[in-house]
Formats: sequence, structure tokens, C-alpha cells
Amino acid sequence: MATSNGRASNDTTSRLGSGGELHQSSSAPETRITTNHGVPISDNQNSLKGGQRGPTLLEDFVLREKIQHFDHERIPERIVHARGSAAHGFFELTESLAEFSRAKILIEVGAKTEVFTRFSTVAGGAGSVDTPRDVRGFAVKFYTKEGNWDLVGNNIPVFFIQDAIKFPDLIHAVKMEADRGYPQAASAHDTFWDFVGLMPESTHMVMWAMSDRAIPRSLRMIEGFGVNTFRLLDDEGRPTFVKFHWRPKLGTQSTCWDEAVKIAGADPDYHRRDLYEAIDKGDFPEWEFGVQLLSQEEADALPFDILDATKLIPEELVPIRVIGRMVLNRNPDNFFAETEQVAFLPTNLPPGIDVSEDPLLQGRLFSYQDTQLSRLGTVNFHQLPINKAKGCPFQNLQRDGHMQTQVFKGRANYEPNSLSESGEEGGPREDPVGGFRTAAVPVEEHKVRLRAESFADHYSQARLFFRSQSEIEQAHIASALVFELSKVTLEHVRNRVLANLGNVDADLAKRVAEGLNVPPPKPSKAALTPQNMDLSPALRIVGKYPETLKGRAVGILVTDGADGATVDVVRKGVEAEGGTVKIVAPKIGGVTLKNGKILKADGQLAGTPSVIFDAVALVLSQEGCAHLLKEGAALAFAMDAFGHLKAVGFTGDAKPLLDKAGIVADAGVVDLALNTADFLAAARTRQWDRERSVRSLA
Repeated sequence: MATSNGRASNDTTSRLGSGGELHQSSSAPETRITTNHGVPISDNQNSLKGGQRGPTLLEDFVLREKIQHFDHERIPERIVHARGSAAHGFFELTESLAEFSRAKILIEVGAKTEVFTRFSTVAGGAGSVDTPRDVRGFAVKFYTKEGNWDLVGNNIPVFFIQDAIKFPDLIHAVKMEADRGYPQAASAHDTFWDFVGLMPESTHMVMWAMSDRAIPRSLRMIEGFGVNTFRLLDDEGRPTFVKFHWRPKLGTQSTCWDEAVKIAGADPDYHRRDLYEAIDKGDFPEWEFGVQLLSQEEADALPFDILDATKLIPEELVPIRVIGRMVLNRNPDNFFAETEQVAFLPTNLPPGIDVSEDPLLQGRLFSYQDTQLSRLGTVNFHQLPINKAKGCPFQNLQRDGHMQTQVFKGRANYEPNSLSESGEEGGPREDPVGGFRTAAVPVEEHKVRLRAESFADHYSQARLFFRSQSEIEQAHIASALVFELSKVTLEHVRNRVLANLGNVDADLAKRVAEGLNVPPPKPSKAALTPQNMDLSPALRIVGKYPETLKGRAVGILVTDGADGATVDVVRKGVEAEGGTVKIVAPKIGGVTLKNGKILKADGQLAGTPSVIFDAVALVLSQEGCAHLLKEGAALAFAMDAFGHLKAVGFTGDAKPLLDKAGIVADAGVVDLALNTADFLAAARTRQWDRERSVRSLA
């Protein structure tokens, strides 16, 4: 199986088949890959495990050297997830899992636990923008009574790779190309698509990354997933597999692709600003916390391996059980001290929660700790206020080290010791009953560098995801692939990706090929024949989020002489539903309304385009509209709102601007003098029926 999992190699005598399979022969010394100390490496695709599905072994020096070198490549900025936004809040348990876990945070219903949550992009640096097509990190630090629990995940439930030993390769491929230092925060370039084209296991994640999930409307409107499979342990040590989920109360919402690009220019801090301002005004973001629970027997009965991080468990097979909620209600006091210095570790687990043998997770258990040593420069990073355990004291016999801030008393810095018998302080002791215990899972297997046979199906879930999407979302995925592959300059890379897409869905491959104006190649050879799984409508976004103005922003463009009564009606209607209104005027000083009153502006027209709003209203006077007909920013304000499928309200005097912008009447273009309620209804969602008339989709 190890030779049919999409391996690539530097071997000059190796040949890569269309399905990614590798035909091997001995390498010449000058071309073979080695450790930093010259030891030839026989397998650079799989970490050393105790059996095909067993835990990764600490003795794997190839894995440790590769990841340790990668972890220390950037100082002090994070290598990935560098651009982050964060907030304080609390977690409240609403349903006990005492039947499955002894962790107090999962047992004590009604208890509120302090949390710090950080959201981030992945590929870009700290100085990049908020809205590229990218995965979003979703990391939560729970300050529990039994120590910190860090649930470090993403807004996508699967990942690109199955084994952590490939993580440095993945990130090197998606980051700026090594010789030219660009593109920044983008996957639309040769090296990324070269890598994923050679790694069929990435195909499922590619579907998610090309979907609307990768261009979210707001950090308040993304789902979160633990990605890896974990275990819960009860009082008797009995294990239950668990997947963790966060669901936003505002629903999962996205932008349009060209809208996301324009937002990057209009406001590079769009998501960061949105989160900060919502919390600052008391509109606290909230998520439901849910779990999928499986016994070993239930896991074994699934048609895929739950230890494979490129797979998800459809909700239709194992429903999500909502057991709690998270509310973010306080912004950081200092961005550097908190958002930048926070250190998340998958190894931070309270008793009653344990890891699985997922080889991606197994590598993360080493890598995150090692990365923090590089970023924060000391083994004592846990003493920083944002990282310090708050629900209980931390105490052990580890001393000294760079930047030690505590002053320890007494002679005992070792254990066991008997100093307490002579009246001296003997220090803390282990707790055999209440302490962390690992699941007693048998691991007696041969040591191997192999990928489990059960990990070999690379396309069935990618097919499941694509075919489960709405027609609108399928068109977006196909169009995103056309855009990305249009940026690829190497023809053989494009062809390989298209061949892999043929295993996902023949129509998808055909649509993408037509969008590139190339003939679709035959599907690549798959390690296992893709299966048709039952569709999962739960994987969609369109049509699922609540149609409400809560969490949404409406921009009202005004001019001198505008009707203040209309502005008031729109503002009251939006704010009554929990939405936000911002006044946009040609000049930041505001306008003089028809009744002579001054209306202050929240933004100047040239610097406050419609892309930063969810709907717009044009409340203009006849003279004001005549002036705006000469303003490119005003035309773009109206054209972009219409083109991005937003509701457009207007007064009669604004009609010439709509006509010049090419806006035609539909259900989302509403005369405010006739029915403000219709405008508010249209502003609660996007006008998806309009899309085919304003843009070409694959």
C-alpha cells in the first residue's frame, strides 16, 4: 500500500504513474534524500508507527528532524496561522458527557469556563490580508479546573495530508515560491498545485478549499472543527472516539470570490475589524459546541478510517450532539501580549480526553510544543499570562530555564524525595487516581513505514462533498478551480490536477477543462475505485444560514438634500433585527438633509465601498445624484453591490445612478418609497437567482 498513496520522490530512476503510484529503484548518491547528517532516507512519505494504524514512535528521528527544522524556520512569526485575531469569552456546558468522559469540563452542566479563542489565516504572513482564499484556523484555549485544554482546529473538518511527515512539504508548497518570494497568502501558483496533484489524498481538502468555506463573510460566521479524531475516557478508562464541532449561531456565511478580492484592497483588516467592533458594541459572537461519538465497533463499521484526517464523518451517519456553547465577550487588552503570544498545544488535554493514533495528530503532538520553543524563546512560555493555567495552579519540579519568572523555595527539585519526612517541603506528587491517563490501547505490532490500507481511498469523500453541494456552490467550486489553475504555468501540473478531478466527478472535470479551454484528460489511476456515498446536505452553506439581519451590515449612501425620514426608517428596521447601519457620504463631514439637519458620516464614499456591506441603500437627492453620476466611486458602489448579489434599496431620485450602473430590477432591487419591508427582507440574504446574469461561472 505504501507505493500507491500518491508518493513523489527525488529518485532520478523513479517514475510517477497517473494515479500517483511510484515505481522505485535505487537512487544515485548525488540525488537521494538524506537527513541533515547525510543518512539516506528510505521513506519520506510515512512516519514510523507501531503497526499500520498504530501510534507514531518517538524513535522516528527522520520525522523529528524534518518537523523540528520546519518548526524553527521562522522567528518569531508563526510559520503558519501568522495572521490572527482573538477574543476572550466563556464556555458553558449544557449537557453532561459523564457516561463517556471523566473530564470535569464535559461533566459539570452549567459551569462556565474561561476561554481565549484565536482565528487565523494559514498561508499568509502577519502582514497579509484577512480575505484570501484560505483555510481559517479556529483554536480555543479552555482554562479548565484540571489544566488547560487546547482544541486546535480549522474551519474545515479535513486536511490535505494523512501523515504529519508531509506537513513541511505541504506548507513549503503553498507558501511563497522559494526563488521569488510570491505570491503572498495565495494557493494559485505552480508549487501548490504541483504538490497536491502528486498527492491524491489532498483531493478532498482541495474541494473544501475551492468552496465558499475558504472565503468567509466573517470570523463570527465560520464553523470550527477539531479535524483529528480524539478519544474520551470514562472513570473506568473505557474509550469512545470523538470528533469536535463548533457551529456559529449566525450561520455559516461566505463572500463572493471577486468581492473577497476587492475587500482585501478596501479593508485588509476586514475580519479583524468586524470581530473587534461586534464585541466592542456588545454583539457577542456565539457558537454551539457539538460532538460526534463512536464506539470502536461503530468506527470499524464505517466505510472509511476515522484515523485518516482527510476523511469526515457525515452528520447523516453520526449526528452531532450539541452539548455546550461558547460566547466571546471581551477583546484583548494588548494584541502582542495575548493574540501573538498565545501558545496552543494539542498536548494540553485534561484527564478524560485523549488522543488517537491518527498519524497527522501524532506529529502535531511533537510539533506544536517545539514550535513554541522557537517562537517564544523559552521553555517557560507557559508562565506568560495568556498561557498560564487559570482554573487550577500549575506545579511541578521543573526549574530554571530562560526567562524563569517564579522564585521556587526549598531543596527538592527531584522526585521521588523524602524531605517532607523531616519537615521540609517535598513538593508536588503524582495523582494516580485523578491524574491524566492514556487509553489502554494495544500497540504490539511490527515497526513499519507504511500507510494503512484503510487510508487508500482518496476520492470517495471528495466526490461526496462536491455532489452534496447546491448547484450554486458546485458552480463556485468549478469556477475557483478554473481561476486557480489559470495561474498555473506548468501544463503538466494542470493536466495532472484535471486527471485527479476526473475521479471526483466527470462533469466537474469537464467544466474546469472547458473553463481552461483544454481537453479533459482521462481520470488518473486511483489506488482504490471511488465509491458513491449517500449525499450529505449538511455539507452545504447556501440555504442553511438563518435569514436575519443580525450580524449583517447595511451601508446607506446619502447626499446633501437627502430624505432623513427614509434614512431613519431603514436604520430602525435594520437595528431592530440586530444589524448594523453605517452612513456613507461623499465627504466624511456628512451631509445636510432636506430638513436642514446635519447627518454625520461613518465613512467617506471613496474609502468606504459597498464590498464591506451586506446590503446598500441609496438615499439621494436629485442634485446629489446628478453629482454622483460623475463619480467613479459612486458607480462602483452601486455596480459592485448589484454584482455581489446584495439587496439594493433606492429612492426615486437615485434611479439615474442605477441606470448608469446597469442595474436592472429584480426581487433584490427595491424602491424604498414603495416598501421598505421588502428591502429589509432582501437584505437578510444574497440574491442567488441574480448570479448567472452578472457573472460567468464554470
